[in-house]
Amino acid sequence: MAGLPDVAAASPLGLYLHIPFCEAICNYCNFNRGVFDAGVKQQYLGALSAEIATCRDGSRVDSVFFGGGTPSVLEPSEVAGLIQRCRSSFDVDPATEITLEMNPETASPERLEGYRAGGITRLSLGVQSFRDEELRRLGRLHTADRAVEAFGLARAAGFDDISVDLMVWLPGQTVSDWLESVETMIDLGPDHASMYLLELYPNAPLREEMARGGWTQAPDDTAAEMYHAGLDRLEAAGYRQYEISNVARPDRQSRHNLKYWTDGAWVGFGCGAHSTRDGRRWHNVTETGAYIDRVEGGTSPVASCRTLSAEERLTDTLFLGFRLFEGVDMTAVEQRFGVDVWARWGDELAPFVDAGLLTRDRGRLRLTRSGMLLASEVMCVFV
Repeated sequence: MAGLPDVAAASPLGLYLHIPFCEAICNYCNFNRGVFDAGVKQQYLGALSAEIATCRDGSRVDSVFFGGGTPSVLEPSEVAGLIQRCRSSFDVDPATEITLEMNPETASPERLEGYRAGGITRLSLGVQSFRDEELRRLGRLHTADRAVEAFGLARAAGFDDISVDLMVWLPGQTVSDWLESVETMIDLGPDHASMYLLELYPNAPLREEMARGGWTQAPDDTAAEMYHAGLDRLEAAGYRQYEISNVARPDRQSRHNLKYWTDGAWVGFGCGAHSTRDGRRWHNVTETGAYIDRVEGGTSPVASCRTLSAEERLTDTLFLGFRLFEGVDMTAVEQRFGVDVWARWGDELAPFVDAGLLTRDRGRLRLTRSGMLLASEVMCVFV
């Protein structure tokens, strides 16, 4: 597999900007974030801008993603300044998808209009549920009515590309509870939606709260029913599933997130941000203060960097490709890597085909919808 063509190098870059601040810490969250501090924010934005400036190479960019944390704690002028810094360092296409993650409680007409004027083209609203009881259990600051209002304000501000995040398999959630949120979302009519199964990490405060409140997650079979029923409702409403947890209206898939699943290239900026480009993978130091100190001191914030082997790039392509609804094109993989996927892994994959979790058709391997719920078991074949 020596001398592999670098497919990612020929495609436009994605840029990821990590904003680690939140107004409150949700009791289930395991992302790199901290409680908002105005002074630290100013230092951080200075360091973030400086890091972007050091990468001035003129590469073409077609997606920029502000993630967190809660990027919508930033003022519109601060977001606009970071977008301009990206334009100064990279060749940002005029049609670039520029996404900002936003929590409903931070939405206001002035703020939304400011983001739109500053260059944001796409909003990702972290709703999680349209039921107040579930939002309280998750420690969210907004109500269901506030989420609906935020969506309407975003449309009024001119956003014609809005994604809504929902969480499924919440403590005490029933199938009908879940479908109530799905139906409310469908009534709003977002352009894209993400549906994530709640994962409780070991030290999540929500675990203790569940024990005190006597809340439990539904059995696995019920979680599967929720997943299937939600996707069925969304498909009937005109959405198309394109990834395990994501659906979209035609031509509204997340351009940035597709880079993660299709062996694309992206560069991340900010504390804990990860990057993959030209066969290398690296990430920045995680702690906000350490990141600021390094950048202000003229030291690279990169914590580790390594060159991926051809074998790693092959298995990554397969592992991530299976997240997509269309699956993996085995002919394309063989042309690029010189490896016959079925000849090498067919004996291990065949039982998943027999069980109805995986389909093999016309040179393409694809998880069935039932298989998507057991994706990690299938993907372990390539790890």
